[in-house]
Amino acid sequence: MVTINIICTGKIKEKYLKDAIDEYSKRLSKFCKLNILELPDKKIPDKTNSSIENEIKNIESENVINHLKKDTYVICLDLKGKQFSSEEFAQDIQDISMLHSNITFIIGGSLGMSEKLLNLANQKICFSKMTFPHQLIRVFLLEQIYRAFKIINGENYHK
Repeated sequence: MVTINIICTGKIKEKYLKDAIDEYSKRLSKFCKLNILELPDKKIPDKTNSSIENEIKNIESENVINHLKKDTYVICLDLKGKQFSSEEFAQDIQDISMLHSNITFIIGGSLGMSEKLLNLANQKICFSKMTFPHQLIRVFLLEQIYRAFKIINGENYHK
């Protein structure tokens, strides 16, 4: 059974998002071992500039790097990443799972990820060119991973 790790910067505060995450985590338990690691985000000051924002992004990204396992396949969620259909994403997960028993998805904080972290990724994916709160993206990711396993296993899924 493959292990799926999700490393996220920032906590989920809204109950409805926590409920959705709990539901998809429960559903995924029959397909994979799921680990979700929430790392603290840095407060962005009201008066900020690109230098301060880069410093925050670098600190948050270093924290993620420090939690990466050496034997994992790393997928960063990034606006410049590849977009997939659900079927293509399922095939990608299946292909990766043939070679790697451990897959780690990384969701950065509200400022994104450092180039250093992005360069460590084996792959970068993008759900949309639109901007979404990183907390909501976590739900999107879990839903798509669940959908991918349903497709891989030939089970019905909502189209």
